[in-house]
Amino acid sequence: MRVAVIACDIFKEEVEALVEGDEDVVHLEFLEFGLHIEPERMRQVVVERANAVKDDVDAIMLGYCYCQSLMGVVDDIDVPAEMVHTDDCIGVFLTPEGYADERRKCAGTWYNSPGWTNLGIEGSIKELRLDTVADQIDPMELLHMMFDSYSRCLFIDTGVGDVDGLRKRSQEFAEIMGLEHEETVGSYRMLADALERTKELVRNKDA
Repeated sequence: MRVAVIACDIFKEEVEALVEGDEDVVHLEFLEFGLHIEPERMRQVVVERANAVKDDVDAIMLGYCYCQSLMGVVDDIDVPAEMVHTDDCIGVFLTPEGYADERRKCAGTWYNSPGWTNLGIEGSIKELRLDTVADQIDPMELLHMMFDSYSRCLFIDTGVGDVDGLRKRSQEFAEIMGLEHEETVGSYRMLADALERTKELVRNKDA
């Protein structure tokens, strides 16, 4: 069995932990997280990268959620493919139900998974496209304005990486942005489930 995993860079630490020692995974590739700023381009790039390895693998796991534009994207790929069945990456780490619970607790929450924590302030500026107006106004000033509706920063420990170091970075982010800092435990079980479904596609094809 030959499986490719093509994933958003926001999942890097979790996916690397997931596939470590897995001999079925013969191709591992991460695409820049900022692609989802341009949803149509993201879909195009994901399909292009997946189809670029179609002759070398039996199936492809996309380490992506629906992310505004990827619903049904597996149908555009020329080999069997699977993806994560939820709207965005925070739902992956908390499960959709857990994510809904946290939103009910505090609608104004900024979620710091390991990937988002590593991006920090600069990543937030890029995510919100504030760097595109740097010649007109200080992006940090704009960032603070946009965070007026946030009151909490929730660090999500997914069990990967330097948890103490990540927690410290998340706390520093919260302090800079004037947010209360809280922590919860998440997982990458939904990524593991997607990989297993991908392998099942190959097993069913070979049966």
